[in-house]
Amino acid sequence: MLNSQLTPLLLPAAPLPMAPQEWQQTMSAGPLLGIAAAAIAVILVAVIVFRTHAFITLIVVSLLTAFATGIPVSNILPTMMSGFSGTLGSVALLVGLGAMLGKLVEASGGAKVLADAMISAFGEKRAPLALGVASLLMGFPIFFDAGLIVMLPVIFAVAHRLRGSIVLYSIPAAAAFSVMHVLTPPHPGPVGAGVLLGANIGTVMIVGLLIAIPTFYVSGYLWGKFISQRVNVQMPKLFGSLSDSELPSKLPSVGLVIAMLVLPALLVFFNTGLSTLMKTGHIATVGEGKDAVAASELVQVLLLIGQTPVALLISTIVAMLLLGRYITRDKTALEATINSSLGPVCAVILITGAGGMFGGVLRTSGIGDALSSTMADMGIPLLLATYLIAVALRLAQGSATVALLTTAALVAPAVEAAGMSSLGLACIVLAASAGSVFASHVNDSGFWLVGRLMGMDVKTTLQVWTAQQTIESVTAFALVSLVYLFA
Repeated sequence: MLNSQLTPLLLPAAPLPMAPQEWQQTMSAGPLLGIAAAAIAVILVAVIVFRTHAFITLIVVSLLTAFATGIPVSNILPTMMSGFSGTLGSVALLVGLGAMLGKLVEASGGAKVLADAMISAFGEKRAPLALGVASLLMGFPIFFDAGLIVMLPVIFAVAHRLRGSIVLYSIPAAAAFSVMHVLTPPHPGPVGAGVLLGANIGTVMIVGLLIAIPTFYVSGYLWGKFISQRVNVQMPKLFGSLSDSELPSKLPSVGLVIAMLVLPALLVFFNTGLSTLMKTGHIATVGEGKDAVAASELVQVLLLIGQTPVALLISTIVAMLLLGRYITRDKTALEATINSSLGPVCAVILITGAGGMFGGVLRTSGIGDALSSTMADMGIPLLLATYLIAVALRLAQGSATVALLTTAALVAPAVEAAGMSSLGLACIVLAASAGSVFASHVNDSGFWLVGRLMGMDVKTTLQVWTAQQTIESVTAFALVSLVYLFA
């Protein structure tokens, strides 16, 4: 009897649940900006000067920032985990499957075949531009991060064969995917902003394409040539580690390799293209707003196939069947080849997730809302105000999509009151798009993804990628402003 009474006392107590509280930020934009600036400075000093690991640094600074901005204690861990898991859920699938596909392309000799073909067709001096143009074409339907990961083995193979700077060949390609993602439908950012502002998506696409091409040339090709002469980045271990002697004696055809790289882009287009048609009312839907789904089950299936993780999964399976036979007939050896692609990307995935955690804390703190309200009341001309609000939101919380869509929602009443033409509405959408990509830095998960995939440390990523995104943003807005004169 005594033992039965003591047993509950001897068992470890269950942790008390901490339910998230409803709360509202009471700090003004000034203190919140100061906290964000201090947090960013701590991350940069810790990682660059003291060489602390970025993963640990981001977690610690996220925790301290949550305390400093007044997020309730019961909300801090859920906020951090939400930012981490939300980023990790997509990034882990994209990077993991993309790394597998890339390894199959590399190990089969496909990257060598395509690299040799590109060098032969365009010449050594034009190879960076050729990679950029190829990425522009691939970037029309496919998202930035997925497209870059798929193209990396070819980029690294070209850099390896020409013994050039990885920055020279990777920045034009990365910039191409970036400008297409942020400026052109059917990508979700400009489509969503266009719908919020009542813009014609066709007009946004035409003007976006006209702006994206020169923006790529300036911020991608010319900047890549310039900065590659001033930074030294070693070839990453992710791809490009196989010598010619380690490649199979029989190599796949150029057409097969191109098909493997184009396949995920074609599949993703099912999603981006059909989603655009749904938002513009060309495909029947059931429900409203975020709850709207396609009325046709066939369209729903195609939308699923076009989801980037599913598209990469299908592409990887097809590559296993078509490229795997060039690597080995042994299923165990093929499994080992694919498995070898995952180790190098683990750090990329975790650090990118931690970057999403830090950005999530800043978003939850309300800094974006406070800053956008302040910016909206400054009486600046509408086109410039749209751009500056998007820039401020991007710098404050990191996410380009959040900055773009929030800006569109904020300026929508002013845009409606102005009674703008179709061209003017398209320019407003693209001004917000240009602002949303400004100066990617440590609160942007994309900053960590690009830096780690390309083998750059934080200081070099700031010099190369943050500067590229700034040039891209300013160039695109300058071109939008020029087009706006004719609206």
